[in-house]
Amino acid sequence: MSRRRSAILFLSIVTSRLSWAEKTPRDLLQEAVTFQQQGRFQDAINDYKILLQRFPNLAEVRSNLGAALAANGQYEDAIQEYKRALAAKPNIEVQTNLAIAYYKSGELPLAEKEFQSVLKGRPADLRSVKLLADCLLQEGDNKKVIELLDPLATANPGDQAISYLLGAALVRDNQAARGQVFIDRIFHAGDSAEARVLMGATKMQVNDFAGAREDLQKAVELSPGLADANAYYGLALMSTGDTSGGRDYFRKALALDPNSYLANLRLGVLLRQDQEYEEAARYLQHALRVRPGDLAARFQIASVLLSTDKTTDALAQFESIVKESPSFSEAHVALATLYYRLKRKADADRERALVEKLTAAQQATQPGVAAR
Repeated sequence: MSRRRSAILFLSIVTSRLSWAEKTPRDLLQEAVTFQQQGRFQDAINDYKILLQRFPNLAEVRSNLGAALAANGQYEDAIQEYKRALAAKPNIEVQTNLAIAYYKSGELPLAEKEFQSVLKGRPADLRSVKLLADCLLQEGDNKKVIELLDPLATANPGDQAISYLLGAALVRDNQAARGQVFIDRIFHAGDSAEARVLMGATKMQVNDFAGAREDLQKAVELSPGLADANAYYGLALMSTGDTSGGRDYFRKALALDPNSYLANLRLGVLLRQDQEYEEAARYLQHALRVRPGDLAARFQIASVLLSTDKTTDALAQFESIVKESPSFSEAHVALATLYYRLKRKADADRERALVEKLTAAQQATQPGVAAR
């Protein structure tokens, strides 16, 4: 029996005993469902809330309310209703909706956890697999994306989403040759923004910024509504000296997807460089929310703190970063600068020596150094 029919059956029993002003519980439920089907989500939300005031433990009604709230863009409220529905009655469809609500609200670690739980019960649910892969990709966990999608790529060669997600993970994991296989697979279906984004990202990996810019400009022309295309085109513009254009396209990307890690991070960097510190911090914090613990976002946030004379907080951030990532040379440079400012010369000299050591080691690995 469907959730709607079971809820109507229950409410029809109490209708004979209860009456609210003009509408019975059954009338309210039917009206709410009709409103929801018509896209009148706020009206549906109002009716569901009236029902739940009297019958708070109806899991189906709470689930419907969660769906109406999500459709109305109220993801945080939807999440709470889905949780209450699951507490009253476990249901894998409701859990899937909870995972999607987390995904759309940018709570990627929580979405990842819920999708993994859903897939234990329904391992063949391709939609959940692809959304989980996208969570992992946005969080920068490329190897997990590859591990998740590699077995599915052969069985689903025509699935463009799988090809794009797996291709993107391979390119970002410096497996350009394997990534090219999926780029070609996408191109085989015709020129597309997704394929152009992958080509542009591949070229950026080898510092061919001019070539990447051409591909990514074409991607934006093919699909101006694709957030990744706008974000990567912004990065290509920024990398070729057009910081104003880069800023514009990062904003376009965020208008399409507020949870774009790349656009949040890079726009935050540009704003910090322009000394627009308050706005920069807002975007950088959002990037860190998308990728908890991300070193690049933490470094930029610490730099904002340093630039705004929040010395104690900046010091704690930089020290934490170099402890976690001893080879992060830019963080050592910033820490040395900060120690000198604090008159801690011995600590500053130590950091400066570490920077020189890291720089020498990096130069030794560059082609041609040994021959010179």
